[in-house]
Amino acid sequence: MRFGIAGNLRKQGVPKIAQRVIQRFEVEGVDYVVERTLADVLRKRFRLKLSGRTISDRRLAGGSDILISLGGDGTILRLARQVAEKGTPILGVNLGKLGFLAEVSVDDLDDCLTEVLRGDYFVVERMMLQATTSKSTRSYFALNDIVVDKFGTSRVLDFETYVNNEYLATFTADGVILSTPTGSTAYALANGGPIVTPNNRSITISPICPHTLTARPVIVPDDSIIRIKVAAADHKVHVTADGQDEVLLRPPTEIKVRKAPHMARLVKRRNTSYYDTLRKKLNWGRDVRTEKSDARKP
Repeated sequence: MRFGIAGNLRKQGVPKIAQRVIQRFEVEGVDYVVERTLADVLRKRFRLKLSGRTISDRRLAGGSDILISLGGDGTILRLARQVAEKGTPILGVNLGKLGFLAEVSVDDLDDCLTEVLRGDYFVVERMMLQATTSKSTRSYFALNDIVVDKFGTSRVLDFETYVNNEYLATFTADGVILSTPTGSTAYALANGGPIVTPNNRSITISPICPHTLTARPVIVPDDSIIRIKVAAADHKVHVTADGQDEVLLRPPTEIKVRKAPHMARLVKRRNTSYYDTLRKKLNWGRDVRTEKSDARKP
């Protein structure tokens, strides 16, 4: 088994953790490759000899059997777009803040690697979205969400929305979020949307700050084709995939979103579940009133 190692160099601890993983792999004779940009930093900072061990980000998918992602959820989202088509599983190590997607913390990394090396893990598949526009043939892929929103103005726009060629509604709003079940705990949740468990086969349509109290999120089957039209506007329309890959469009324009032909694959430990993550990350069951009361006691 060959591991790929990649990370977000804007996170301070990434080079140190990468060095730690590499040193372990060297001692145990584990095959690995390192994404080239990260490898350059490791050579300069720690004088690591990585001859023949570096690989470009474009070759990560075909050059590794499991990809170790060092950073936060944003790093996983970026890497998923690069490797999902090849089916390469991603093991997320959280050096960020919330970390819904990242499977392990830095403290648990060694134990997790031991489990993976002995084959004691499983891989889950997560639905992705594909967006195309009327302006080009390029596709945009997302694990969390495709967002269509206004750009360069404080005024709302009219987003004419269709599901399988059936008219749904025209949302007079700041924008519309189209999210996967995985993305239901990201921007869509902050926007007041529901939490959708990952095994649901659905897409959630959530208007952003709609100019009416009656507009609410709508959940549709994952085989739906969703079209959003902006017929006329003085400003450009902004389309983003996972908040990272983006394009600006001049109205009139149409954005079409559907389930992607490939899935993201994430490495999971056997002793954790999705509901464990929800409770931990969202502090479910935690009564801050009791904690404040206890803190005041002598």
